[in-house]
Amino acid sequence: AEGKEGHKLTLHMPCYLPVIQYAQSRTLRETLYRAYTTRASETGPAERDNTTLMQELLALRQEEATLLGYPSFADVSLVAKMAESPQQVTDFLRDLARRARPYAEKDMAELRDFARTELGMTDLQAWDTPFVSEKLKEARYAFSDQEVKQYFTEPTVLQGLFGLIETLFEVKIKPDRAPVWHESVRFFRIERAGVGTDVGELVGQFYLDPYARAGKRPGAWMDDVRGRWSRPDVAGTQTPVAHLVCNYAKGVGDKPALLTHDDVITLFHEFGHGLHHMLTKVEDIGVSGISGVEWDAVELPSQFMENFCWEWALVQKLTHHVDTGESLPRALYDKMIAAKNFQSGLMTLRQIEFSLFDMRLHAEPGSDQRIQAVVDEVRQEVAVNIPPSFNRFQHSFSHIFAGGYSAGYYSYKWAEVL
Repeated sequence: AEGKEGHKLTLHMPCYLPVIQYAQSRTLRETLYRAYTTRASETGPAERDNTTLMQELLALRQEEATLLGYPSFADVSLVAKMAESPQQVTDFLRDLARRARPYAEKDMAELRDFARTELGMTDLQAWDTPFVSEKLKEARYAFSDQEVKQYFTEPTVLQGLFGLIETLFEVKIKPDRAPVWHESVRFFRIERAGVGTDVGELVGQFYLDPYARAGKRPGAWMDDVRGRWSRPDVAGTQTPVAHLVCNYAKGVGDKPALLTHDDVITLFHEFGHGLHHMLTKVEDIGVSGISGVEWDAVELPSQFMENFCWEWALVQKLTHHVDTGESLPRALYDKMIAAKNFQSGLMTLRQIEFSLFDMRLHAEPGSDQRIQAVVDEVRQEVAVNIPPSFNRFQHSFSHIFAGGYSAGYYSYKWAEVL
């Protein structure tokens, strides 16, 4: 695209993750890992260092809590959540960590043993872990994410997802027209059958922005454009509009985009949020859709929708091999099911690490001056696979510093338990 020789590797997830999982070169993996885990930190250009921004945000949040008469920002945050106190959240997380730890230690021991005996790696490093994990998964379950990806073509996945929504909620999803911010963005409408008429009643509308591109914020999310509202200034009800954003790779040439199964799960997750917002019948804008919902309950519809991605009857409708047109073979599906909880101990502890760091950061006054110390203490307490000392994940932890999850990141695990 830039008219240069060779290939350009970026730190966007659709590029970073396959490289860190599949690149044979340890040097290349280390280069990308170091760059990825030190983003926006003191190791790079000063104008991109988030250190002082994090300190300022935490200090201002503590000041806000003090003005409102609360001991910490975590206490303020939890007023509108299901959890009753920071102590209840930390007790929940630590209890979950105790339960998960034996499984995470088993996962890590298997990984180190496989790296040593099968790949000749006696010094497993952080940039090796995703690569060795992928090799172990392939050896144990005889399939790879790249093999599965050939079956999840974007048009078929969307057709299957929309068909499921139409069946479950007795609505219709149709293409619609609206100005968009990029040529790859699409716009749709959701209709419910009108009583005694063939004309559908408009329920809501949504933008779908699926592909990674230069300059686009990474990750995946759903947000409201407007909420359902019985407006006092006009006759009738304002219908909700949402935007659903993903970052999977666009198709190459005339081929459709191919999604990993994780991409499919992410898409269903965000549509769970979207359905929560668009299918509401509440007409008070303050509590319609996703508005006014306890933050630790807001992940429940999204995580509920993820379950459908594992149902054989639906998986058949979601898959259409990019070359042969065949649905996913049952034998490959069975391997995916067998691998579903692969390294779930490690993944659970990783989420607890993020959640406990977030809660401690916002529950302990003065944490703005000891951010790295809190990271280190949490890792010593719960992690079985401690990252290198140069790792600065907190500098790009946008969920809690810019995304509304401050003292709320635990809600993913909370909703999962629900």
